[in-house]
Amino acid sequence: MRDLDLTSLRLFVAVCETRNMARAGEQEHIVASAISKRLSQLEQTVGAALFERRRRGVIPTAAGEILLEHARAILAATDRAARDMRDHGTGVRGQVRLLATVSSMAESLPDDIASFLVQPAHRDIRVSIEENLSKDVVRALREGSAPLGVCWDAADLEGFETRPYRTDSLSAVVHPSHPLADQPGCAFAQTLDFEHVGMPGQTAVHTMLMRQAAILGKPMAYRVVVSSFDASLRCVRANLGLAIVPREVVGTLEASLGVRVVPLTDDWAQRRFAIVFRAASSLSPAARLLVEHLAAAAHAAAPVIARSS
Repeated sequence: MRDLDLTSLRLFVAVCETRNMARAGEQEHIVASAISKRLSQLEQTVGAALFERRRRGVIPTAAGEILLEHARAILAATDRAARDMRDHGTGVRGQVRLLATVSSMAESLPDDIASFLVQPAHRDIRVSIEENLSKDVVRALREGSAPLGVCWDAADLEGFETRPYRTDSLSAVVHPSHPLADQPGCAFAQTLDFEHVGMPGQTAVHTMLMRQAAILGKPMAYRVVVSSFDASLRCVRANLGLAIVPREVVGTLEASLGVRVVPLTDDWAQRRFAIVFRAASSLSPAARLLVEHLAAAAHAAAPVIARSS
């Protein structure tokens, strides 16, 4: 098989994603007939039909799906190489792309990365952080479009190497006038008697809560659904309902926000996060340094459990 052409691969991915050559042409600023010619040559190169033509467009064949996975990884690696060389030319010796979940970004991760970057030995390293859902972090790592991720360790991490990161504790955040406000803790089942402020359905917290409510055989009553932890806390302050959020998100702001934090007593409410990557040997020196720093920061912050004599 001849060498694969990067331009043809980029057009191939665009057609797979849009399912239409005309739309892919508009996106890539090239006429559809030129795309069709490129893809025909690509099919000859790989020796297989890559698309099944339909009335309203095209869909990838089984061979096309296989090539799509490899094409995305090849293009991602090429883009990273170009970016790293640009950075090298401007004096930056390393760049790490990190994907992280909403919860980890709202808690300690930004501070941990800041403490990494201020060290003199890391002055030539740059870290770019992108916020994603746990499932999207894992998918990007599998596709090879990012080298490093931080996500909930209950995600499907089979085939990855991991390092323990920080933990958090889900809590009910309520208005001071709420019936649960003065309790030192409560079970999740108790919160189902009241209206909730919810997060989008794709988030890990929402998925976990819906699963637990189903186990209990009780529905969750959402009065409002918002897109961020900050918005949910503002809704609680306005007495629109209670919110289940990590206690670490509220932090020391409980008094200033005018809300009460009631820890959930359920075992599953204690969540663990992991630093995830495909293989330590595939990480750049800068990425390995960042992994070591994040793991050490998490270990230092872990609560000390007294051992009985």
